[in-house]
Amino acid sequence: MAQLMVRNLPEDLVAALKQRAAKHNRSAEQEHREILRAALRGPRRRHLGEVLAAIPNVGKDQDFAREQIDQRD
Repeated sequence: MAQLMVRNLPEDLVAALKQRAAKHNRSAEQEHREILRAALRGPRRRHLGEVLAAIPNVGKDQDFAREQIDQRD
């Protein structure tokens, strides 16, 4: 497995990483891996049902009714 060394990090950034790692009960190295994985994986795709369930309830069904207009003569 590859290794990555990051140099010249400000001390406050290292302290923040260690604090975040402790919050998640991980080592700083594991937390660093998790941050990289989340950043590079991209957004999680949501299922259609999840997206539809998140649509707010606005208006009444009648507000969205389509009237059929017969264009044929």
